[in-house]
Amino acid sequence: MYNKFFSHIYIERQALKYETTGFILKKFKNSEIIYIDHYKDVFSRKHQDFMHQKNCQSIILAVNNEKSVYKGAPVCQSFGNEHFYYCSNIKNCIFDCEYCYLQGMYTSANIVIYVNIEDIFKEVDSIAEKHPVYLCISYDTDLIALDGITGFLAKWNDYVCKRKNITIELRTKCGYSSFIENCSNYINDNMIFAWTLSPDFVINRYEHKTAELKQRLKAVNYVINNGGRIHLCFDPLIYCEDFEQVYGEMFKEVFSAIDSTKVEGVSIGTFRISKAYLKNMRKNRVSAVTYYPYECHNGVYEYGDEINSKMLGFARKKIEEYISADIIFEGN
Repeated sequence: MYNKFFSHIYIERQALKYETTGFILKKFKNSEIIYIDHYKDVFSRKHQDFMHQKNCQSIILAVNNEKSVYKGAPVCQSFGNEHFYYCSNIKNCIFDCEYCYLQGMYTSANIVIYVNIEDIFKEVDSIAEKHPVYLCISYDTDLIALDGITGFLAKWNDYVCKRKNITIELRTKCGYSSFIENCSNYINDNMIFAWTLSPDFVINRYEHKTAELKQRLKAVNYVINNGGRIHLCFDPLIYCEDFEQVYGEMFKEVFSAIDSTKVEGVSIGTFRISKAYLKNMRKNRVSAVTYYPYECHNGVYEYGDEINSKMLGFARKKIEEYISADIIFEGN
């Protein structure tokens, strides 16, 4: 699979000295190697064909010499944590969700991997000296799905297990087999696994290459049964015909399959996207999601107030049949 999608690997010359670079290159012995001075010379070029690249992605190995850790954005879920941050180990994803903001944020679909992960650890340490840290490490990619390439999860596990005041969240859409292969050894009290869950109707139409709902739930159960910490993310909710039936059946399936008392937090939110990102997304692909007639509120496109209220109200009501309202967080 890796050589099919990653037939070309671009490497910054300054990245050659890092352990992660050698680890990754061993997995791609048949790939063509191209040496570059700076990843943005390739990644940030104008007039790239995002969708063409999505079907034949390349890897770019780079060193991030800039800031890596940022305060969490208001549109993202903090799950009630006061000191909420995120960082980017990797830019872009092997999955292909039609509503993903990454296709509006970047001009390239190629995957940038920052090989100097130890520098991120140092940056997090400097923040954790001041207060506890809740850190999301898998927003700009699906770190679990790519761990077979990067080996980053072992590094994050070793790092966080030695630090009592740092909790990391891994957001994912992977299924059971991918989780077992890449992540089953990293279940501990400092790591929260947060599965994005959608109805199969949405998965089949808009979340290409991701695991079906049953496989995601099987992975959730594995974490629960092995004493791990779980968040469930019903975000974004995608408006569709018969929304209440489609999502009602999903909520029933989800909470029939797992022990809801073991879930630490649930997030709900409808699709929303910045004006600039949506403009780029519409250039990249024709999709029922991106071309929906959204309303713009303060530079953010979202469903109208009536639809938003209806979707969020329905989701909250159904989830509260299984989960305490105290641990349900809205992202809108």
